[in-house]
Amino acid sequence: MSKQISANEVKEHNTVEKGLYIIIDGNVYEMSGFVDEHPGGAKILKRVGGKDASKQFWKYHNESVLKKYQERLKIGSLKEEAKL
Repeated sequence: MSKQISANEVKEHNTVEKGLYIIIDGNVYEMSGFVDEHPGGAKILKRVGGKDASKQFWKYHNESVLKKYQERLKIGSLKEEAKL
């Protein structure tokens, strides 16, 4: 079972130093170890750190990219939180 990560926890991990978390389609990825490898540059990853990057990801990537890196970078899934 995948680790459940809250939206607040993702927001707190918004820099390379804190652990750069991004959300893609409800899954959480830790990108701090990948920023220097990212073909589009570190700047774009740093800009979406701590946020849902699904829209930006799918604009420039296809499913094969996600499959290639998913096992290495995925750390869990976004926890469903009760809405009051």
